[in-house]
Amino acid sequence: MRKALVVGIDHYTKFSALFGCVSDAHSVKTVLERNSDGTVNFAVKLLSGTGPTNLVTRAELKETVRELFAGDSDIALFYFAGHGHTEVTGGYLCASDAQTGDDGLPLSEVLTLANKSAAKNKVIVLDSCFSGIAGTDPNHPQYAELKEGLTILTASTAEQYATEANGGGVFTMLFVDALNGSAGNLVGDVTPGSVYAHIDQSLGPWQQRPVFKTNVKSFVSLRKVQPPISLTELQRISKLFPTAGYQFQLDPSFEPELKGRDPGMAAPNPENTRVFAILQKYNRLNLLVPVDAPHMWHAAMGSKTCKLTVLGEHYRRLVEQELI
Repeated sequence: MRKALVVGIDHYTKFSALFGCVSDAHSVKTVLERNSDGTVNFAVKLLSGTGPTNLVTRAELKETVRELFAGDSDIALFYFAGHGHTEVTGGYLCASDAQTGDDGLPLSEVLTLANKSAAKNKVIVLDSCFSGIAGTDPNHPQYAELKEGLTILTASTAEQYATEANGGGVFTMLFVDALNGSAGNLVGDVTPGSVYAHIDQSLGPWQQRPVFKTNVKSFVSLRKVQPPISLTELQRISKLFPTAGYQFQLDPSFEPELKGRDPGMAAPNPENTRVFAILQKYNRLNLLVPVDAPHMWHAAMGSKTCKLTVLGEHYRRLVEQELI
């Protein structure tokens, strides 16, 4: 069982209104509910504070967070977009009825509920100002208080504001983009680590800096997306390259294009051209490079070899060990 609580609050009774949090929450809900092939992913509960008659109160927020982390689900994911507050006592998530900020839901309580949860994996994603303080003891800011199975991803550091652009949070825009496939690996898994890497490299050093904290033995997949290569083709890597450092010998019979052939060159061989198509996919995915040739075409026509990159060797070992 995979469940997610998604909260977006635009309307506040005392604080300034926000304009993209509810929209962001709907975007996150949509992308989490199903994998890219349409299969069910997360069961999502949405809380949205849109106006005076539709508030997300502190009591409601706290109780729903408690419900999220109750039980032994495979993954319990909490996403929040709204005002954040910080002071010497720690950080807070501001509900619609917040008056001073420190009367919001303490991040320490959220962390306590997550740390005590029987869920196998707990993921907390915060798009709010000063959210990077999550998981940190105010008295010992150099330490993170995360029990095994917990991951925190925040829009900014403990001292930064979370910015909005084009009607939504910059962080959430990148978060949704990552879940839609930009952070997918070669087998189509989007993990918390790959999401962070995508967001981190998309934000420059002068912009808000996302924060990533985790205590896991292995990353869980947040969403399945269409992989850039079929699993069958990827699994052939250990047969085409049976040992580390192996160089695959090419010749003109691997190239299907007739143009550019010198007299006497071997004609295209259907079986070889099928293999060459897979090798070219490896090349485009940075799994393989031609040796002593600028492109794969030149390697084939010049009877050169090709070899796996460091990334290619990594996937060769995974296939060899039957890990994928």
